[in-house]
Amino acid sequence: MSAAPQRQEDALGVPPALVFVEFVRTPQDVTDRMLKMVRVAKDDVVCDLGCGDGRIVITAAKRYGCRAIGYDLDRLRVEEARENARRQGVSHLVTIEQKDVLSVDLEGVSVVTIYMGEELNAQLIPQLSRLKAGARIVSHNFGIGDIPPDKSVTMTSRYDDYSHRIHLWRCPLLKDPQ
Repeated sequence: MSAAPQRQEDALGVPPALVFVEFVRTPQDVTDRMLKMVRVAKDDVVCDLGCGDGRIVITAAKRYGCRAIGYDLDRLRVEEARENARRQGVSHLVTIEQKDVLSVDLEGVSVVTIYMGEELNAQLIPQLSRLKAGARIVSHNFGIGDIPPDKSVTMTSRYDDYSHRIHLWRCPLLKDPQ
């Protein structure tokens, strides 16, 4: 989970302001399971919204040889992620940008990863709904509005001994037919 904007209106209806989500690292074994669950391949373009230290996009590029893009609003996290990609030797495959995740263009992205919370994930629905058929979305711990996942698994991380939920959606996103 990373510094990412969340739009909220105050009681007087003042235009949305940015509220930051606390940066929480995804354990490496959870990252590995997320990428395995979405079946990342070399021809995929993986995008991590709220990329934090860059571990998801770096792991995807290093393990699968795919292109990967990370977006984060926090300048320090962006610098850290870029340095981590350089140190891991995948700077040629990984791009990290400082941007509001609610305004990024996901054109050409085939895999989206997120770990930001229920409310912010729900605000991403318009962007995620434009992903091409066959694209995959994987979220750590949080759903996406009222759209049921195609698959969910629970795992206990050997790094923190906590239980983690991983949710998978295949595009197009469909709301519950009921």
